[in-house]
Amino acid sequence: MKIVTKTTIIEIVVMLLIALIIFLGVHFTLESRLVNGISMWPNLEDGQRVLVCKAAYWFGEPQRGDVVVFYNVLSDKYIIHRIVGLPGEKAEIRDGRVYINDSVLAESYIQGDYLNRAPEIIPAGCYLIVGDNRNAASSDIVPRDKIVGSAFLCYWPLSDWHLVHSYAYY
Repeated sequence: MKIVTKTTIIEIVVMLLIALIIFLGVHFTLESRLVNGISMWPNLEDGQRVLVCKAAYWFGEPQRGDVVVFYNVLSDKYIIHRIVGLPGEKAEIRDGRVYINDSVLAESYIQGDYLNRAPEIIPAGCYLIVGDNRNAASSDIVPRDKIVGSAFLCYWPLSDWHLVHSYAYY
C-alpha cells in the first residue's frame, strides 16, 4: 500500500486549482449559441451552433460588420445579427438597403429587400443590428449592455465548420 505524501497532496491541489482557473476562464469568455431561424441566411443557417466570445468588447467597442449575439428584451430571446449602425449615426433601411448618414452601406453578404426602417439617429451607447436575410430579419436598436459578445466560429454541424465573417467598411 502506497502512502500519500505531502508532495502528492500539493500536486493534487495545484492540479485542481489549474483546472478551476481554466474552467472559469472558458466559462466567462466563451459561450455556445444555437442559430434559430433563417434571419442570418446564407451566412449562418438554422440549427448551426456558434461560439461567442464574451470578452470581445471588454477593451473595445463593437464595430460595424460584427456578427453579435444580443438579448432582445421584447421577445425574451437571444438573437444573432450583424451590427450596421453605430451610436450617433443617422440610419435608415429602404428596401433592405442600409443608409448611414444618407449614404448606402455596401453589403455584399445580404439577401432580400423586404426590410424597411424610418430614418433615425442611433442613441448614444446603442447600435442598429440587423439580420443578413432582410426578408426574414428584424432591425433592432440595441443598448451596448444587451450585447453578449461577438460570434466568431460556427462549429456545428462539423461538415460546415467555418469562421463567422465580420466585414469592415471603409
